[in-house]
Amino acid sequence: MEFNLKVGMEGKLEITVTDKDTAEAFGSGGVKVYATPLMIGLMEGAALKAVDPHLPEGFASVGTHLDVKHLAATPVGMKVYAVAELVKIEGKKLSFKVEAFDEQEKIGEGTHERYIIQMDKFLDRVNQKGK
Repeated sequence: MEFNLKVGMEGKLEITVTDKDTAEAFGSGGVKVYATPLMIGLMEGAALKAVDPHLPEGFASVGTHLDVKHLAATPVGMKVYAVAELVKIEGKKLSFKVEAFDEQEKIGEGTHERYIIQMDKFLDRVNQKGK
């Protein structure tokens, strides 16, 4: 199946860091700064936003691999955003360059892979696990 995707597509997501977004609140550290797992989630969300709106009905993408560095801490109250750029398409496998920034500097960077799935077949397979 042909998908309407091309290298260079980008997605961006932005949030303002709140107390619930901190490492302390998330349980990934004892410090009141933006949590690494949430930064990773923002990066994944940006990648999803870059491609999923362009997929045919009944298809979506799921994250399969991340290689990310968290470079700098961000305090509560500061805006952060993630940008994902589609850099490679191999059939249903999609590769992204991902970066995250706060209002002062780059806070994260890395690569992310997603895989295009057909929702009904994927969910049927997942639901078989519970039986």
